[in-house]
Amino acid sequence: MDLMRGFTRMPQLTPPAFLLASPDPALLSALEPLLHAAGAHVEAALSAHAALAAIFAPRPPDAVLLDTGLPGMPVTRFLAAARSHAAAVRVPIVLIAGSVNREWAELLAEGAVNDLILRSDEPAYWQLRLDMMLRHHRLALELDSLRDMALRTAQLDRLTGVYNRETLLAMLFRETDRAQRLGSPLSLVLFDIDDFGHWNSRLGADACDELLCQTASRTSSLLRSYDQLGRPGMDEFLVALPSCAIANAMAFTERLRSEVFAEPFHVAGESIRLSACFGIAASHGRSPVVVLCEAERALEWAKAAGPETIQCFGSVPHPDSSPVTFFSNVSGDDLLAW
Repeated sequence: MDLMRGFTRMPQLTPPAFLLASPDPALLSALEPLLHAAGAHVEAALSAHAALAAIFAPRPPDAVLLDTGLPGMPVTRFLAAARSHAAAVRVPIVLIAGSVNREWAELLAEGAVNDLILRSDEPAYWQLRLDMMLRHHRLALELDSLRDMALRTAQLDRLTGVYNRETLLAMLFRETDRAQRLGSPLSLVLFDIDDFGHWNSRLGADACDELLCQTASRTSSLLRSYDQLGRPGMDEFLVALPSCAIANAMAFTERLRSEVFAEPFHVAGESIRLSACFGIAASHGRSPVVVLCEAERALEWAKAAGPETIQCFGSVPHPDSSPVTFFSNVSGDDLLAW
């Protein structure tokens, strides 16, 4: 059969990769030029085991053309093995058969295969079916990407890109479960930028948004891959430190104070010196809600003691401290901090 006649090149930014699983030399010689002419990369597999190896590869094919006469194992067993691999669950599989029987029709009706094409079909029909199959596959991938993007967007703070309060709390429950199972420590560090209302009045909302983004970025650069950073409030940030005892959390917080806030922030053509107060609490396997409340209480004690104070829950607070004046060496303003 002359499958090349009437077949046009499929429009695609990235050429699709087809796996042609068939031992039939006539079918291979007919389909390979057809797929090459369509701009596709083609890999041939002469047995079921070779085809499964290609599907299980780190980069599986974009589509599989499966000959019902492929040796090595029955078609149903091959499909079950192929679909059991996570990376190959969404790979379209087109069955190539000499005729339509009840078994092939049931596989198609059940969704075990994406399409069924007869060897004797005209080239134009092959073109139509393969185009439709690839188009459907691309749309499914785009839908998955949009769904993932929407999920990530719902989990993140829109301004800074760190986790929002709801997502961070859910993660804290999972981390607490892990800490209980492993008997490992978990610490929380909650910090609040001092006198942020002053900077908002002086610089405006846009500049202060940039300050928050820079604070999040600087803090993220100090985190381990499994630490978690969120923004539970306007000018508050929360860091969850799995497998981190309270002494190590103290050392980490000292780094936050020196490396995040010691260097000036540059916004709106000005060099701004920010400071923050810090509250630390240890999980001990308790509810994240309780531990978060303790971190908030420790932060309150730190604010009462004055700018750049670090306070651990459980240590002696200083609730009766008088307000202190924090001098900005950039603006020359006296900033009152409680």
